[in-house]
Amino acid sequence: MGTVGLSFGSATSGQGFDVASTVTQVQASEQAIETPWKNQLTALQAQDTVLSTLGSDLATLTTSLQALTDFDGVFSEKQGSSSNTDLLSLTSASVAASAGSHTIVVNSLAQTSSESSSAVTDANDTLSGSLTIQGHTFSVDSADNDTTLASLAFAINSADIGVNANVIRDSTGSRLSLVSGTSGTAGQLSVSGSISGASSGSISFSSSQDGKDASLTVDGVAITSSSNTVSDAIPGVTFQLLGAAPGTPIQVEITNDNTDIGTAMSKFVTAYNAVINDINGQEKDDSSGNAEPLFGNPTLALIQSQIAGSLFGGAASGAISNITQLGIGLNDDGTLTLDADTLNSALNSNFSDMTGFLQNSGSFGQTLASSLNNLGTQAPNGAVYLAQQQNTAQEAALKTSISNEDTLLAAQKVQLTDELNTANQVLQSIPSQLNQVNEMYSAITGYNQDPNG
Repeated sequence: MGTVGLSFGSATSGQGFDVASTVTQVQASEQAIETPWKNQLTALQAQDTVLSTLGSDLATLTTSLQALTDFDGVFSEKQGSSSNTDLLSLTSASVAASAGSHTIVVNSLAQTSSESSSAVTDANDTLSGSLTIQGHTFSVDSADNDTTLASLAFAINSADIGVNANVIRDSTGSRLSLVSGTSGTAGQLSVSGSISGASSGSISFSSSQDGKDASLTVDGVAITSSSNTVSDAIPGVTFQLLGAAPGTPIQVEITNDNTDIGTAMSKFVTAYNAVINDINGQEKDDSSGNAEPLFGNPTLALIQSQIAGSLFGGAASGAISNITQLGIGLNDDGTLTLDADTLNSALNSNFSDMTGFLQNSGSFGQTLASSLNNLGTQAPNGAVYLAQQQNTAQEAALKTSISNEDTLLAAQKVQLTDELNTANQVLQSIPSQLNQVNEMYSAITGYNQDPNG
């Protein structure tokens, strides 16, 4: 029996053939058309993985650079110190502060006005009368339910007049304590009126402490402060007065935060190196000898040339004209190193020029930042973004082709399976048909082909 690329065995055996296996063999050549499409799709997806990592590392580099180039970044940060932390402590130094030294003398501390009542032996004594505090009158009677010290304190606090009321107990009895919510002379309490207790008699009020402003000199200028927290004496600096010592100068130093700048510069170098290592890692073969996914890719070449070129771009700022003066060195593989000693020396001797070299218009920092804005995943013109968009479009087209081919193969499989099942049934019926022919022949001729018959 002849075959057309497939063997069905002996036609008279009645065994037929494996239809499923035969269909698979027939469709093998048809399915091979998808192989280059699937290989290309796999290659594009491998590129996507690298592009995603590269885009993420470029974003990290952009963020790390912003800490150095933003006007409100680490170069604006200040830190302060006090020569006598028993008398004065620095709370904060904001971006508005300027580096420098200041002399402060604390003559007296601010005080908060307070008053207290005479002792009431029975805290539950029923009160009567009225009390005027800061111009607000409280009538003490059963109708208002302000009949005890505790209920009177509750009413004062609920009135929200800038006075805190509490009942204080000691060995002599209970007292109503009033404390101004505003420190200094502006918060001096005014208490008048008359209240009495049913069993305690007349209850009087006396000043426990007068409201006073703090008195100090800052760089020889006498000032007062209603609070011991002073935030308007030195621009951008807040400090706390802890003790008074007339005639005792306290040195307050406001300095640039070199530590945070060093940390930010180190993060920048690390982020830059991550991008360069991403690029270098694609310019070789993998362990199997195959080219890396983005080997020779123009997007990589663009990114490498742009950021490498920006390292030595930008206008000088005073004494600072290149990155080596910042302690940044360039390695043979394109990565950077940071010399902390050189950086600190530049910060201490040329701080304003360093700031300008990173933040002035047309500076190194601004030039590099502008380059990075055109290289990452930013829509619509980021280099990585455009490469990802191109890959996405190609992948969609390949997936459509593969899907369409799969649909055709599925339909062909159904048709081919039906046809081969029919053929298989015919092959399997041949022995029976031959036997019938033999029986008919024997009946007509009387010839018996069965040797045992």
